[in-house]
Amino acid sequence: MKRRDFIKTGGLAGVGAGLTILNFPVFGKNAPSNKLVLGVMGVNSRGNWLAQCAAKLPGAEIGYICDVEDGAIAKGLKAVAGAQDRKPTVIKDIRQLLERKDFDALFVATPDHWHAPAAIMATAAGKHVYVEKPCAHNPAEGELLIAAAKKYNRLVQMGSQRRSWPNMQQAIKEVKEQQVLGKIYYGKSWYTNNRQPIGIGKKIPVPDTLNWDLWQGPAPRRDYLDNIVHYNWHWRWHWGTSETCNNGTHELDCLRWFMDLEFPTKVTSAGGRYAYPKDDWETPDTQTLNFEFEGSKAISWEGRSCSAFNLEGSDRGFAIFGDNGTLYNSGGDSYKIVDLKGKVVKEVKQATNANQSAVNTVSPAGEYYDAIHINNFLESIRGNAKLNAEINVAFRSTLLPLLGNIAQRTGRVLHTDPSNGHILNDAEAMKLWKREYEKGWAPKV
Repeated sequence: MKRRDFIKTGGLAGVGAGLTILNFPVFGKNAPSNKLVLGVMGVNSRGNWLAQCAAKLPGAEIGYICDVEDGAIAKGLKAVAGAQDRKPTVIKDIRQLLERKDFDALFVATPDHWHAPAAIMATAAGKHVYVEKPCAHNPAEGELLIAAAKKYNRLVQMGSQRRSWPNMQQAIKEVKEQQVLGKIYYGKSWYTNNRQPIGIGKKIPVPDTLNWDLWQGPAPRRDYLDNIVHYNWHWRWHWGTSETCNNGTHELDCLRWFMDLEFPTKVTSAGGRYAYPKDDWETPDTQTLNFEFEGSKAISWEGRSCSAFNLEGSDRGFAIFGDNGTLYNSGGDSYKIVDLKGKVVKEVKQATNANQSAVNTVSPAGEYYDAIHINNFLESIRGNAKLNAEINVAFRSTLLPLLGNIAQRTGRVLHTDPSNGHILNDAEAMKLWKREYEKGWAPKV
């Protein structure tokens, strides 16, 4: 689908007021002379989708695709071909891509261990960055990315799409400005899925279609196994960050946003690999995180990766509790406000063309809602908007599940500094604040 068709009949016009909501100028600053050329790193799944969405937006073009696997590259080229006339140039090594001066921003949708290192490299090369969640594989990387964005004066947006959704922005005003919930004291979030076992990986020769060295990049080298690429790396600590960061980041970000929370004072985790314990899945498939904050506030996240029974009536979502009522979100751009007696006093539904599903690993929310957030990034580069998920904000939300993972892996209650989230008086836990890197690959600012 070409961008003109996308605007007329697809993702943006499908809600009637789509163009008004998105504030798309067709001319002026979005004229061809102000076109933004984009590179996308990692196009097998999520990056493929982001490339499609971005290519359909006015004044944007995918100039480069960067991936290390031939099948993913073919998928990326095919996807973009349906959205723009120009065929992107393929460069497999991100270091070589960032030497190019003829593009403006990089989208990073690689495995998690690449997110912060690639984003840091891109800012140093003068590129703005859209990085998928989590923005870092470990807390130290997130702090480095913040420093890099500041040092090189680049915009860095994380894929926390909910901060750009119109109904969520409306709900924020009701909660913060109108105080419809009264004094807020607790937030709860959840995620469920029906993921299957990943088996025991076999050591086999690396396929000719994959550059395993570049795929590993900053991570210390490991043997190639047949059950890692393309998705199951999520559940291995060496490359992934567990379901907590894979999906929990979104709702935890909403709780932070609605409740005006920064860094916690206490973090606990309970769970493990319970559903299918005899495979290579290392991270928890069942986990509950709890966070306490100054001001007598607390939040929680419950994740069940391998049992699709809904919690609180939906496969994912969050609820915020105040002394005057509760706000309930079922995972999309909708919400209910319920009084203390359980009566629904207001309900706002999301756009009818949304395609929401927690088990959709490519786009749980649907094209329209991804396009809104991407457009916020592009319009911020043009100077017409401010980032809705700027890296300073995004890192705070990523840090919560990262701290939850540290609590889980150490089996400890973490006490943290409310000014920066650093773990207090626990040298053993602080060892997981950062990671080791392959020689020559450590991110630097």
